[in-house]
Amino acid sequence: MSQRHVTIVVHTDGDLNSRQYRVPLRVVQVGKATAIAVAILAVLFFAFAGPISRNAARVPGLEREVARLRAENSRVQQLAAALTRAEANYQELRQILGAKAPPSPGPRGAGSAAGNIPVGMRAVPIRATSPGVASRYELGSSAPTHWPIDVPGFVTRGQVRAGDAAESHPGIDIAVPAGTPVRASGGGTVAATGYDPDYGLFVLLRHPAGYETMYGHASRLIVVEGDDVQAGQVIALSGNSGRSTAPHLHFEIRRDRKSLDPLTFVKEGN
Repeated sequence: MSQRHVTIVVHTDGDLNSRQYRVPLRVVQVGKATAIAVAILAVLFFAFAGPISRNAARVPGLEREVARLRAENSRVQQLAAALTRAEANYQELRQILGAKAPPSPGPRGAGSAAGNIPVGMRAVPIRATSPGVASRYELGSSAPTHWPIDVPGFVTRGQVRAGDAAESHPGIDIAVPAGTPVRASGGGTVAATGYDPDYGLFVLLRHPAGYETMYGHASRLIVVEGDDVQAGQVIALSGNSGRSTAPHLHFEIRRDRKSLDPLTFVKEGN
């Protein structure tokens, strides 16, 4: 069987003669398949070239963002190093000033705590009083009549009355940022300091007429057992130690070992 051909006739306008070209049918079929393949490849190229081009255009912006993040990371590392140096300087200053390590309390009971105070949780004594401002606090021993913090605080939990079977919560909880100075509500003697699983870092003050005040969940203690303190003296810094879910000060007033409602003795700003 002879090979089949395709005849192509070319006629030029104004010319009397025509030209004929005989092309094998197989060559025509191959040419047609090749044209289809080229067309498909062209469509695929333009379909994928768009996203590739857009991603390539984003590369310079991403490189700038990476450079910015590296610069910020470097600054964070510098700040961390500066904080480490500041903490080291603070510890050295404590040694220069002769700050004593807090004593290890005995068995838990009235005026004592279970366990030892965590390392680094006690600072040197300070009195946060603005120069030239007359003190509103009395001198010497006194009953607890002053609000224990200066900054505005939100009472999140009040005194639970005796006989409440649901729970027992003496005193009040005052929500304040960690590190807020805690002041003595009245003048007296530090009966106990230490760490308690419930109260966390705490200070217990003994006042005249059988009054006691308890300050719990501190982050740092300023006084030690046996210190004499004046009303308004900073005795601790608030925190989130012990059984606590957020930074706050737990404040109690007791008389003859009975818990009283602090809101009947003191008010904010006094």
